[in-house]
Amino acid sequence: LINNFTSIFRSTLDRTFYPVLEQAIGFGSAFEGWIASRDEGVYRVLLPLTPPAGHTFHLERYIDQQRPGRNFRIRVELECSCPSERPGMNMLCFRHHPDVIRRITQQPSLLELLCTDSYLDVTKTVYWFYVMVRTNWRRLPQSRSWNLELLPSKHFCNLKLTNSQESFQVKVMFGVQRYTSDIFISSRPQGAHTPSTMWPESYGIAETKFMGHMARQVPEDSSHLKCLQLLVGALACDGISIYSIKTIFMHLLNTTPVSQWHTKYFLLQLSDVLGQLRLSLENKYLEHFILGNQRLPEEIRLPPDVQTAYPPNHFYGLRQDPAANSRAMQAYLDLRNR
Repeated sequence: LINNFTSIFRSTLDRTFYPVLEQAIGFGSAFEGWIASRDEGVYRVLLPLTPPAGHTFHLERYIDQQRPGRNFRIRVELECSCPSERPGMNMLCFRHHPDVIRRITQQPSLLELLCTDSYLDVTKTVYWFYVMVRTNWRRLPQSRSWNLELLPSKHFCNLKLTNSQESFQVKVMFGVQRYTSDIFISSRPQGAHTPSTMWPESYGIAETKFMGHMARQVPEDSSHLKCLQLLVGALACDGISIYSIKTIFMHLLNTTPVSQWHTKYFLLQLSDVLGQLRLSLENKYLEHFILGNQRLPEEIRLPPDVQTAYPPNHFYGLRQDPAANSRAMQAYLDLRNR
């Protein structure tokens, strides 16, 4: 569906200076073979952006003590294409002749279209994509059998499709790839009031790639995905996040011999995850799975600064908030009993 959209958009945007839309990448539980009940019928897709002709993207770290995690801004610059021996002589140089380019193409630059203070703006990018979807929906073959509803969002494009028998949602995030790695900076919101020019670093693509790698390594009748789905499905309250369960599960999947994920060891698998969860809660410490992990399969491509980073603690907040720690321990007890 999303690649059908982008194919149409590319022809529409061919002579404009909007971002170039690359091949969509599915990630998250729906593409990993397990689905949390609250996410049933929800598909998450990342749509990589590359700069249009005459523009470049420069990623800058966004440092703010109030914003946890690794965050970036995307500075957009006009590119100089003047011959080095004769600067300024090429009339198609974006940096030195923007008025000429605008007059020839009848199109403004990306700086004027989707940027705020020279930085790519998440809210403007999402709104632009919403308009493109609404305008071009009837050109897609899916429009003949599905109804499309655009759900409001400032940080991703949320599409709901329904027909007489079923419905599903597609949440489209936008991102810029870091080097040639599996790490992207994305439009994912980072808490309330996330600045519109802040793009958090995202590890979802790397995690989905890891899950795919492990699916090829475990025994054919492996129960590892059933184990994960059962655990997240049994969470009864919000004291422990689904992502914390998944993080513990990925650590175990990466370090336990693959033969131990055979169906006959299913109860042992559940016991191992619950035991590691209890230990992590008691120590108030759970390492990030991607950042600083030196034991990932070689096919997971990480930028050097991600590979050598000190892994952050997912449970850091439990050390600062005794009430949250009590809720998490109660959630663990409820999960174990269920």
